Amino acid sequence: MKRPLLLITMAALALIAGVLTPGVAHAANRLDNPGFETGDLTGWDCGTAGTVVTTPVHDGGHALAATATATSHAGCRQTVPVQPGTAYTLSAWVRGAPVYLGVTGGASTWTNSPQSFTALTVTFTTGATQTSAEVYLHGWYGAGTYHADDVVLDGPDGGPQEPGVPRAPGTPTVHEVTDSGLTLRWSPVQGEVTGYRVHEGDTLVATVPGTSVALTGLAACTSHTYRVTAYNDAGKSARSAPVTATTLGCADTGIPRHALIGYLHSSFANGSGYVPMSEVPAEWDIVNLAFGEPTTPTSGDIRFQLCPVSECPGVETEAEFTAAIAARQAQGKKVLISIGGANGQVQLTTTAARDKFVQSVSAIIDRYGLDGLDIDFEGHSLYLNPGDTDFRNPTTPVVVNLISALRTLKNRYGDDFVLTMAPETFFVQVGHQFYGGTGTGDNRTGAYLPVIHAMRDALNVLQVQHYNSGPVMGLDGRWHTMGGADFHIAMADMVKAGFTVANTGHTFPGLREDQIAVGLPAAVSAGNGHTPPAQVHQALDCLVKGTNCGGYTLRGGTSPALRGLMTWSINWDRYYGWEFQNSHRPYLDSLP
Repeated sequence: MKRPLLLITMAALALIAGVLTPGVAHAANRLDNPGFETGDLTGWDCGTAGTVVTTPVHDGGHALAATATATSHAGCRQTVPVQPGTAYTLSAWVRGAPVYLGVTGGASTWTNSPQSFTALTVTFTTGATQTSAEVYLHGWYGAGTYHADDVVLDGPDGGPQEPGVPRAPGTPTVHEVTDSGLTLRWSPVQGEVTGYRVHEGDTLVATVPGTSVALTGLAACTSHTYRVTAYNDAGKSARSAPVTATTLGCADTGIPRHALIGYLHSSFANGSGYVPMSEVPAEWDIVNLAFGEPTTPTSGDIRFQLCPVSECPGVETEAEFTAAIAARQAQGKKVLISIGGANGQVQLTTTAARDKFVQSVSAIIDRYGLDGLDIDFEGHSLYLNPGDTDFRNPTTPVVVNLISALRTLKNRYGDDFVLTMAPETFFVQVGHQFYGGTGTGDNRTGAYLPVIHAMRDALNVLQVQHYNSGPVMGLDGRWHTMGGADFHIAMADMVKAGFTVANTGHTFPGLREDQIAVGLPAAVSAGNGHTPPAQVHQALDCLVKGTNCGGYTLRGGTSPALRGLMTWSINWDRYYGWEFQNSHRPYLDSLP
């Protein structure tokens, strides 16, 4: 959320890996059909984007040709077993349109439109517990056709040494989630396969002959992480990459099943005009008061005041404001104090700042009788110190102290306390490729992940800002850019399915679907990445119903209970004639 507008661009992140010179020889190649000499795409998952051609080729008689369109990066992927904590080298010969080569959740490189076959090489080290890796090639949106040949993954075999043992299955996807069960599906493994085994941790939970399984008897509102292996008479494969799912049936917070959530400029005008609380339409289910800000970045002392008359003529009195909040709550609506924003840097570097944060936020909540708290930390509020690489056990003070403060507030106010968070993609989904504590790149990448994970049982809504964002790599190994349905589908799916965290060897478990909302700018002036209503509805059709996905495969399955839409802001929506409210409230109401 911006006051004034703040653009955090991550385009440079997509380009940080340089073009390297490939090694002369390879000890071994772990890929199936690396030169496409079968004459087809055996071993590769290219969707509808790729084909095998006989010219041009680098060596042999065949090569890959894939055409990137306005809505597709033309990605091709292959999952292979690897050994944990081991260095690998990935290389390919490429030409034509821009080409990217990399490993999902790890290193990547690219080249821009070579006219003849050019070598790309990238090295990576697997995580401490990693047993499979997904390598990929892809182009760039609308850039045309690229060619690839002689793709090599050089390093030790991660699977059993016996001949005939199956490769690891691809990452499972989640479907048909209920209070007590869910269904997993995965793509068939090439070659002779007797069946598949499904593991939760080290426990075998199912053995099936096909590529799906219905798991039942699960507790309501619980998270589960699964991996799949393939087996035959020769042995069993390495395990697939993990997928996380959470059963339904969580406690009712009083938030509607499909909510419309908006920020209200209560302490400033921001060029869009002041909207009194009493004039906020009833269509809005959660109103986040923007913003509570600290007296200094490290004080932890949060203050909130209504917009001054000099900036907001006609502002209501505090008594009128408080009465309007109570009136909305009587209608079943929720009103929260939002902390942070673009100007409100909050760094809880000490336990004293943590305690002051708890005390001052509680005073605001009590003063206005609010329902809870929204965390909108941006800029440099959150970061990770070098070596802080396990989001499950963070050590950086600003992260540890924030988690402690939120737990204290939740315990103080009980089950009815509403907690929401509105991070930018930089602090969440970008953690799939880059994690700040690893000491490479920006130390803020992925820095919200330990906070989200620690508070997942108390978190009501995670409303990642799908705007003011650079390109972000999704679970399909493709770069996604803001402003269209594709971006919202891919970003929400990452939060639902979970994802590997850079090269840390850890996997961030996905959230429940009822915890996920899509954050959007209300209008073109509200933030970069405004999406026309029709494309927003396309994204929701895919996420909620599994239709209109534009070729994207949901790794986390459909989300019939997706919480809804968040926008910056109610003020900007009024300024533009309530387009956001009038377009999306009826759509949300039409969902089951």
